[in-house]
This record gives sequence, C-alpha cells and structure tokens, in this order.
Amino acid sequence: MNDLKATGTLYVVATPIGNLGDITLRALETLKVVDAIAAEDTRHTSGLLSHFGISKKLIAVHEHNEHQSAEKLLTQLKAGANIALVTDAGTPGISDPGAVVVDFVRKAGIKVVPIPGVSAVIAALSVSGITQNGFLFYGFLPASGAARRKSLEVLKTQTVTLVFYEAPHRIVESIADMATVLGAERRVTFARELTKTFETIYSCDLVDAVTWLQADTNQQRGEFVLLVEAAAVREAEEFSEEVVRILKLLLVDLPLKQAVKLTAEITNEKKNYLYEFALTLKNAQ
Repeated sequence: MNDLKATGTLYVVATPIGNLGDITLRALETLKVVDAIAAEDTRHTSGLLSHFGISKKLIAVHEHNEHQSAEKLLTQLKAGANIALVTDAGTPGISDPGAVVVDFVRKAGIKVVPIPGVSAVIAALSVSGITQNGFLFYGFLPASGAARRKSLEVLKTQTVTLVFYEAPHRIVESIADMATVLGAERRVTFARELTKTFETIYSCDLVDAVTWLQADTNQQRGEFVLLVEAAAVREAEEFSEEVVRILKLLLVDLPLKQAVKLTAEITNEKKNYLYEFALTLKNAQ
C-alpha cells in the first residue's frame, strides 16, 4: 500500500489567455518546481515555458485522451511526483480540459491545489460595466442551430447575466439565435481577443449585434466572451394606466422597438419588460 505522505500533489495552474505578462509569480514558481506538466497542447505549452526559461517533461492531456491520461497521472502522483495541470489559455476545467483529471485524482485521495490566475470570464465581466448581481457561465452553446436555440430557451428566463464562449465561425449565427430567442432588446457585450493585440470590448442591443458584426468582418475573428443582459424581473404590480396609454399611442405610428425605447425614456420603466408587453399588445391587435 502506498504511503499517503509520499504521494505527490496535482497543481491546477492558470496561464495567460494572450498577454504572457499576465502569468502570476506563483504560477511561474510552481511550473519551475514540479516534476512534470500535463498540458492540453504540448507544443503551445513548450512556447510558454521557453519564454520564461523553464524546461520540464510534458504530458499531453486533451479532450480526446483525458480519461486515459488521468489514470497515468494518478500512477505518477501515487509514486510521489508533483504535477502541474495547464491548458492552452486560462484556467483548466473552465470550458477546457482538466475537470476529468481533477475529479479522478481527488476521488483517489490525492491533494489538488489551485494556482489561480487569468480567466476570460472574469476578465470580460470586469470591463463590461454590468451592474446586475450574479451571472451564469454557460460556456459554449451547442454547434447546431436547433440544439442551440433549445438551450437558449431554457436560459431565457434567467434573471442573472448570461456568459458564453463562442467560436468565430459560429458567432453570427449564435448572436442571431440569441436575438430571436432571448429578445432583441437585450444588451450584449462582446469581449473579443481579450489581452491580445486586437482586443475589442463592445456593447449594443442584440437587435443591432449582427449588423455590427457584418459591418466589419475583422470583428468576427478570434475568441469571444459574450455577456447577455439578464431577463427583466416582472414587478408584482401591472403597468400604470399612463404607461399603457403612452405605449399604445406610440405603437400606432412607430415601429415596436422605437415605441418601446421612447416609452422607457418617458416613464423610466424597464425596457426589456416594456418590450415583452409591447409584443403582447401587438399580438392582441
């Protein structure tokens, strides 16, 4: 039987998502002293280590071999090796490989230590200016349109900010589905290529988001974090007679979006809630 005191430790190490200067001192120290590094892409991690003058044995641990690799890592940890777990960018296990390894190792009684650092989710939230409390991190939506829209339907009533990752080749379609399912009047913030040369932070209503993306195809490139405004919380009381009167009058001569915007400005009511109510009025007509 293995002596527990002789077992190694698995360190879950966050690495930069772009700018190499974002790595922490503790992460560097950990990478220097461990016996091996389990990496999503050994070529990518080799570049990171070379930049900081670190030379270590690398073990490939990616989405296609994570279960098998977990067993091999466990054997080494039980033998006393200390191992760092990294992904190509950011924090392992956050829409990246790592969770399977961590779960397997922890269940075996091996110590797992987080070495926190960069996370694209938190970086995006910090510059979004969103004041709503709470957020729900979903990660990547399904690739197919039907499955994606089904997932969005489930999320539609969430009253916290929705946070997604998205790939460049699906960004336009995903945004279009969000506008259709979640509501065109919801605010979306694009956090694109965070910490990299072409970093972009841009906010608009979902109804205008596809047009913005298509106006400059460069904005369709790179890695995205998308932050979508929470569903409006329906107040206990109904709209006042004055709010209903103003909205109905404006709907006679103005497009729905403009009527809602003006009513919100006049009455200080929530635009999202007004938009849903305006749709109800339109459908009734």
